[in-house]
Amino acid sequence: MVLRSAGCVGRFEGYNMSKSSKYVSKSPDENGVIQWSDEENQIWEDLISRQLKCIEGVACDEYFDGLAKLNLPTDRIPQLAEVSDVLEVETGWRCEPVPALIGFGEFFRLLSERKFPVATFIRTREEFDYLQEPDIFHEIFGHCPLLTNKSFADYTQAYGQMGLMASKEERVFLARLYWFTVEFGLLDTPDGLRIYGGGILSSPSETQYAINNESVERKPLEIMDVLRTPYRIDILQPIYYLLTKVSDLDEIRKHSIEEIMAMVKEAKELGLFPAKFPPKEAKAAS
Repeated sequence: MVLRSAGCVGRFEGYNMSKSSKYVSKSPDENGVIQWSDEENQIWEDLISRQLKCIEGVACDEYFDGLAKLNLPTDRIPQLAEVSDVLEVETGWRCEPVPALIGFGEFFRLLSERKFPVATFIRTREEFDYLQEPDIFHEIFGHCPLLTNKSFADYTQAYGQMGLMASKEERVFLARLYWFTVEFGLLDTPDGLRIYGGGILSSPSETQYAINNESVERKPLEIMDVLRTPYRIDILQPIYYLLTKVSDLDEIRKHSIEEIMAMVKEAKELGLFPAKFPPKEAKAAS
């Protein structure tokens, strides 16, 4: 897995208790403070310095508004309480420290309660450009700025509520809705393409690819199309779905859970679109 960079992860593969992680989340002390090493703080500084340059002029206005509100430190990993204090005032959200991997049910429950799960570890130098699990850089830098935006915050909570009501099979289809909005969403604005998906915003290679690659397919977002579109977590995306502004997420959220589940049922009956990528190579037997 070397094609993508800086924490572009498949959350629904990452948050799965059946898989293992070599990373161990750090536990906050009695005051809620996590002790980070000098090297871990340096990795954060190197990651955020690189990505701030990369997203200039291509991240959406709503993201930059949130980034300004959070005022993230560049020389150290922020404490979750620092981020939570801003989110709570803006939209009622908080960051919730979690292990490197959590189960589907816990993930959906936290979102439904306006608690954003943040795995409290940061990648090593060896995986500086790509790791499969979502680390604290991906979560805080990629997602938390937009959680200051009411439309994005309300949509994320509604998504958690959908997931709680869905069966295991239905969650596989719902995962695509999260993937093509929260993780890999683009906006088609009067000023050109802009990024709001955290999986793009935390990745240098995906940022450049999503905005500039001429062979990529970019389509206006239709829920049924999204539910039927397969994806892979370990490649640059061959297709992105477009909104015009972050507040367009309100239109998705206005659908009742029953309506979304009916769309999921229809998508299952219609079947998936042909994949726009080759099948993943099977791992050689040890």
